[in-house]
Amino acid sequence: MAAPQEKTVTEVRLDEGKHDNASDGGVKELEYYHGAPTTAILKQEALQEAMDADPGVPAFSWRSWQFAYIIAVVLCCSGDAGYDGTVMSAINSMVQYQQYFNLQAASSKTGIVFGIYTIGQIASFFTCATLPDWFGRRWSMLIGNVCLVAGAVIAANANGMPMFIGGRFLTGLGTSTAGVSARSYLAEITSPATRGRYIGLLNSFFYVGQIIASGIAIPTGRYDDNMAWRAPIYVQGLPALLNVLLVMWLPESPRWLYTRGKTELATKILAKYHTKNNDVNSPIIQLQLAEIEEYISLDGSDKRWWDFKPLFKTRSDRYRIWLVTLVAAGSSWAGNGLVTNYLTILLNEAGITSPDRQRVLNFVNSVTSFIGALLGTASVDYLGRRTIVLTAIIALIIAGLLSTAGSNVAQANAGISFIFLFMVFFSFGWTPMQALYPAEVMSYEGRAKGLAWYTLISQATNCVNTFALPVALANITWKTYIVFGVFDVCLLPVVWYYFVEPKQLTLEEMDQVFASDNPRLASFELQRVAKERKRALKLRHRGKDVVA
Repeated sequence: MAAPQEKTVTEVRLDEGKHDNASDGGVKELEYYHGAPTTAILKQEALQEAMDADPGVPAFSWRSWQFAYIIAVVLCCSGDAGYDGTVMSAINSMVQYQQYFNLQAASSKTGIVFGIYTIGQIASFFTCATLPDWFGRRWSMLIGNVCLVAGAVIAANANGMPMFIGGRFLTGLGTSTAGVSARSYLAEITSPATRGRYIGLLNSFFYVGQIIASGIAIPTGRYDDNMAWRAPIYVQGLPALLNVLLVMWLPESPRWLYTRGKTELATKILAKYHTKNNDVNSPIIQLQLAEIEEYISLDGSDKRWWDFKPLFKTRSDRYRIWLVTLVAAGSSWAGNGLVTNYLTILLNEAGITSPDRQRVLNFVNSVTSFIGALLGTASVDYLGRRTIVLTAIIALIIAGLLSTAGSNVAQANAGISFIFLFMVFFSFGWTPMQALYPAEVMSYEGRAKGLAWYTLISQATNCVNTFALPVALANITWKTYIVFGVFDVCLLPVVWYYFVEPKQLTLEEMDQVFASDNPRLASFELQRVAKERKRALKLRHRGKDVVA
């Protein structure tokens, strides 16, 4: 007996137009069998049809402004992280700060001050892995930002180094806890078509925090008293405080609600922010619900906080966590940590010793980096994740080679220019990916734990930056760039060989990609299908226009 043929997208569709509300200004609805279409390619074709049938929330509508409010509140979590590294780099150049704590810009104590923040982030591994799944994404953001505000207040009022270090530890703990929850939240509430730009924007707001920190440090650095360094640390708690006050007014992640049996509420949230007419019967909602129901278990490992085995259990799980590790280590050791934390020392090496000018250049670096991050965020859903990262790594290698300090002022200034350009390239390629890629490649049940793993690896590698870089800069000066250049050269072929392309795929379709024998090639095939589908639809519309 012959095996039954696999159904096409058209064949698995039931009663097309059965609930057609197009005559009322709506969109044509499509119904699918539970779990259908049955293959990754058919699912991608169905997704394209659903997205064409329902283009989503109209621009400038009331619901679009509500969604913009959601995004703005969540972005506060990223601004927190960007603020810290830059504010410490800025106040590290202040004589008032150095004299109060008896520090030097590149001393071992400075490494401890920077490093304790990283240790706090490493300690957040278990809070990142458990709180989002236990209490929901919103409560986890709230708890993390409460810790951050408390840490900022303690550090700003410190009367000695132990109190200052304790405050920075709490700040690191809170920043990571809130940040991981924010990534999960945006990945789960945005649509497949907009997920890349919104999560990329989340990490790009890292530089908004940098800009605010470096900008505030310019005037406060001219104060004669200790408010020169205390004031910027006070300001650090403001974005987190804003999030604390507003986050509980946001809707919860629909995927988290679904796992708690609140399917009706989850459906309403998806419909409100993914459809043209707030229609729960829209094809895009039907398709997403079918996939969520297929891939999300009501008693999965996300309910067992102690269970980390699913991150490594199968070949698919290990491939996912390997990609998360690549992004964490690759983006931490690309060379950006050298500039972000120790720009003051690099400027001293180049002969720029005026603290005021150093703070101005720190501000300029934050602005140019933010521009690079915005360009990367705007491009990620068009160029794809792989293309952006590979392009950025190549550009980083070239800029790093040209960033070496010279023997005269002109060469030194040229070297500083290429350091700034280096950060633009990093921000273009890696900044959007740090939040986006780990959230995309992890399944729902492993997402919180996977992002906690990302934080652990990222901060462990940052510990090396924090404690080793002052020593390296003191002993081998500009040759430190070579170390990062070699790492980037080695990273390039690894990224090319392993990175999959999640562009335009639903989070559940990524499960199909990783279940294949070659996930990278499987993701390429889905992208090819998506392109052909779009091309066919364009030709179909042109034909209708000609007939008309």
